[in-house]
Amino acid sequence: MSTADLDLSDDERRALELVRETGGIYQSDFWKELDFSSRKGSRIADSLQNEGLIQREEAVYKGHNTYLLKPRKRDLDFSLLMAGDMLTPFIGEEEIDPQSDAFSQWLMNLAYEEY
Repeated sequence: MSTADLDLSDDERRALELVRETGGIYQSDFWKELDFSSRKGSRIADSLQNEGLIQREEAVYKGHNTYLLKPRKRDLDFSLLMAGDMLTPFIGEEEIDPQSDAFSQWLMNLAYEEY
């Protein structure tokens, strides 16, 4: 499910973008960077975690207990490579390894769907 498909507020979208851009940020810096109160930052982080968009891991940062917010890894959707019943060339932002197990499994599932 893409971010556009989710019912996120503008603040949640900004927050998710920050976590994804940084690759991980401490919650104590997260709400400061977004100019939110710590309470609002915590609620947004909790909401994004509940949507499965980020991971929150307990951490100690600068001597204080906080959370490390990291983007949740997204599964590749190989169906986006299809144009009707034809496989399209590998183009786009994400590099897909045609030798990967995930790609091979997707091709096998595709082959068996028709029979």
